[in-house]
Amino acid sequence: MNSASQRLVLLRHAQAEHGALRDVDRALSLDGRAHARLVGERLAAADLVPDLVLCSVAVRTRQTWQLVAGGMAERTEGVEVRYLDDLYEADLSDVLDAIRGVPEHTPTVLVVGHEPVTSAVAHLLAAPGSQEAALHRVRTGISTSMAAVLTPNVAWPDIGRRTCVLTELISGRQSG
Repeated sequence: MNSASQRLVLLRHAQAEHGALRDVDRALSLDGRAHARLVGERLAAADLVPDLVLCSVAVRTRQTWQLVAGGMAERTEGVEVRYLDDLYEADLSDVLDAIRGVPEHTPTVLVVGHEPVTSAVAHLLAAPGSQEAALHRVRTGISTSMAAVLTPNVAWPDIGRRTCVLTELISGRQSG
């Protein structure tokens, strides 16, 4: 498979409550649950149903993926999901290492993670030709339930600085 048919979707988890004793245990708020489902619907409408999901082990990221999958209806049956300890409290190299480990034949990869690393990775990967408004937004940080959609110009093992075109942002919030 050539990289032109591949897509990388970097999704920040949906809005979470603040009441948990440990950060990793924070669950989604009611609004966050609705936003996660809506971003799933919007990703499916854009034909961005993943073949592989790389998800942080935090409760809020797991719940985000489950609700995103619900928003995609039956289209996520058979999707491989990997819950990775390294994506919780990840830095740029942790996320890049996870992406570089994706099998080369995988068309669409969804990474469900946290800020500020989600937008930092999108900014690092964005090559010339990226959509300007989306590029500006990832420079300043993305909102909860927002996905950065990138098209790699290289195979997964070669992902790095300026190797993808940032094509759009998709939000689960009503205002988009």
